[in-house]
Amino acid sequence: MGRVEVFDHTADLGLRIWADDLSDLFRTAAEGLFDVVTADRSTIEPREEEAVALASDSPEHLLLDWLNELIFRVETRHALYARFDVAVAADGRSLTGVIAGEPIDPDRHELDHEVKAATYHGLVVRREADGWFAEIIVDI
Repeated sequence: MGRVEVFDHTADLGLRIWADDLSDLFRTAAEGLFDVVTADRSTIEPREEEAVALASDSPEHLLLDWLNELIFRVETRHALYARFDVAVAADGRSLTGVIAGEPIDPDRHELDHEVKAATYHGLVVRREADGWFAEIIVDI
């Protein structure tokens, strides 16, 4: 199971993610994103499922596309997500999965940061001796 650390970056926030494999890295990055978006991710219930399929030219760009897809869905569907079942291809250039969440309920969900986008600035995805590491800055 992966872990994520949030760090300040000028007017933005950064996420550092460690995980055993690429699928875990992407799942953990999504969880980290929603830890930034909401004050308490545990209040989000996985009531409705949505399919996701993405392809890109590198693991770095795929991670960026993945997080931006989630941000886009928050903004356009007015929903929050709690479960991220994702399978990333071995080459890190495509993913398929199912995300689950629910419409934003102001009585139960305390929003913390409005995340506008994941950015290319300082974007890193690399294999390490004990798994995978990523660092990404999100514009708030």
